[in-house]
Amino acid sequence: MMRGVKTCLLLATVAAISGGCHGTGVAGTTVVPTAERPVVKEATREELLDAYNQIARNTKTLNATLELKPTAGSRYSGVIDEYHEVKAFLLAARPGKIRVIGQAPVIGTTVFDMASDGETFRVSVPSKNKFLVGPVGVERSSSKPIENLRPQHLLDALLWPEIRKEEAVTLREFNDEKARYYILTVLRGGYQLEVLREIWFNRADLQVSRLTTYGRDGLLLSDVQYSDWRPFATTARPAGGGSETPLLFPRKIRIERPHDDYTLELDVTAVTLNNTIPADRFKLEQPAGSELVHVGEKGSVL
Repeated sequence: MMRGVKTCLLLATVAAISGGCHGTGVAGTTVVPTAERPVVKEATREELLDAYNQIARNTKTLNATLELKPTAGSRYSGVIDEYHEVKAFLLAARPGKIRVIGQAPVIGTTVFDMASDGETFRVSVPSKNKFLVGPVGVERSSSKPIENLRPQHLLDALLWPEIRKEEAVTLREFNDEKARYYILTVLRGGYQLEVLREIWFNRADLQVSRLTTYGRDGLLLSDVQYSDWRPFATTARPAGGGSETPLLFPRKIRIERPHDDYTLELDVTAVTLNNTIPADRFKLEQPAGSELVHVGEKGSVL
């Protein structure tokens, strides 16, 4: 009799799982049309490394016009300041040169002019009659987040460092409700391995969608998101020779600097790659009559 009871219970359980009991089966089925199903492309670690390095290796100089919108502060700091959109003209060249001139819309007056040679940055702020000079690696932060904006932060987001063969790189997948990704993680060597950089590839098109950079002890230095990649009419020859490869460049870029407490949203309206840029275009001299401020020394930054 006990064996019979167990058999009945087993049959009842199978029937319930199969939808025999109300409320325990499939409530409904949605069939997604083939044309609406998300594309998920496959790639190997080596293919992703090569795709990233092609962009890093073949982007030598950059001449761009941007719509730039800064936001200072966050919910964590308790105050959020949204600034007016600025039209910016940007020049960049490897290994570390950049010049960015920001102008107010319509009237065209200069809001800021900043430059870096990879070692020293210079920032002119005409409205305050200040001229800031300091080392690129200075860690001192201003109490006003917008004053932490440095030209090198834009350079790092736009001209990526190449991943060397001797660097350790891992590959993993990540999925969320919006998309599926591959993530390359570049490790920093030494006594204790640390994450140096993470490169996110959207598997819909295998384009870089996000790049996060870390300092010592896992400090998140920057979180940059890229979208709207478009090809150029011009082509560039890969550094190692071979056939010409069309260049792509993102038209929308969002730069977050959590410890500098500011965000930049960039809309790229015009861009030219790999044209020769004269060295004097990167020189920024102190305007006559402006106050010289050495960033990193005692006293206010601005």
